[in-house]
Amino acid sequence: MSSGNGRRLIPFLLFFFVSWRGSSIVGLVAERAQGAAVFDVRSFGAVADGFTDDSNAFLAAWNKACRFLGEVNILVPRGTYLLGPIRFAGPCSSVSSFTFQIKGYLKASTNLSKYEPGGGWIEFRWTEGLTLTGGGTFDGQGAKAWPYNNCPMNINCKLLPTNLKFIAMNRTVVQRLTSLNSKFFHIALVECRDFTGSEIEISAPEDSPNTDGIHVERSSGIDISRSRIGTGDDCISVGQGNSQVTLTSIACGPGHGISVGSLGRYPNEGDVRGLVVRDSTISGTTNGIRIKTWRDSPGSSAATNMTFENITMHNVRNPILINQAYCPFRSCSSKVPSRVELSDIRFKDIRGTSLSPVAVALECSRAIPCKDVYLENVHLELLRSGENKEGHVATSSSCKNVKAKFIGTQIPPPCP
Repeated sequence: MSSGNGRRLIPFLLFFFVSWRGSSIVGLVAERAQGAAVFDVRSFGAVADGFTDDSNAFLAAWNKACRFLGEVNILVPRGTYLLGPIRFAGPCSSVSSFTFQIKGYLKASTNLSKYEPGGGWIEFRWTEGLTLTGGGTFDGQGAKAWPYNNCPMNINCKLLPTNLKFIAMNRTVVQRLTSLNSKFFHIALVECRDFTGSEIEISAPEDSPNTDGIHVERSSGIDISRSRIGTGDDCISVGQGNSQVTLTSIACGPGHGISVGSLGRYPNEGDVRGLVVRDSTISGTTNGIRIKTWRDSPGSSAATNMTFENITMHNVRNPILINQAYCPFRSCSSKVPSRVELSDIRFKDIRGTSLSPVAVALECSRAIPCKDVYLENVHLELLRSGENKEGHVATSSSCKNVKAKFIGTQIPPPCP
């Protein structure tokens, strides 16, 4: 072959090679041109057999994605992955769009010696604009850990790990995920801003200790909707230092209901302001809507501007409850009243059935009585065991240290 023919053949061979590779080459070039990349945890060594610890592979995928310039998607394909504990930390300042797509089934290690007290099984920290989605499952395998939980009896207990913990995260989206059998809380938000959660499924047996579905603390701009939560503790608990929290279309039960608090346990707690719970159903729970503050608070704080609207209760033991002498332990000797100020609270369009004759209990602090508590169109009847709808009978109200304002339908009758 002459040198001239060789020169003419080289472009032809290059064209043939690219054409033969087809769309995969074109797609790769386009992906790089657009500044986007997919990081599949299997490419980093994840085995997905349910027995091999895949934590290092997940961390390797995160660390590489966190340094990428542009849009990233960490992909967890279908399969069973043993993990934990594991911490995904930012900031990932060069990432413009961050998606963590979990399609697989994630199992937590049951070796408690691996976890920090009060920490998380899977933690996300200091990251902007993360979307966690994909339809996958986080299984905390809590049944093996629950016997070691002595928090209901010991005020100084060591906390077991939370399934999913978000710390100092901004603009986070969590959607279409399932959390099962957490060792402690299922999801915890701490010092987060602008968090949106939807289509979240949370499940644990009703006798599992301290398995709160979602706990929110020192956070703002929280919006959780269209989710189903059944646990052994609060479906959602709104702790201290929160503002602008909206809970919509929540199906809660079993569990302890939707709670504000407990508040007033520690010094220097922040106030709770701007809570809305609406368009939700609470079924077969110990409590419905509950506000709980500790007696003998070491500091002063407030919870104000809270609205609970359009909520249906099905066979709930305490549908509406304010308890300012809260103490979950077997022995609580202090009789000093709570110093948490409760005000501007509205219960509107609350209906359904109560398992307790006292369907509305407003037990406020004698040190700081509740102010501006409104009940509008409340219809809660007692359903005795074995009785049908025609067997509903009247319920009653109990009020201490509060002058509530009653509007519209009131079953049970207002406090005298």
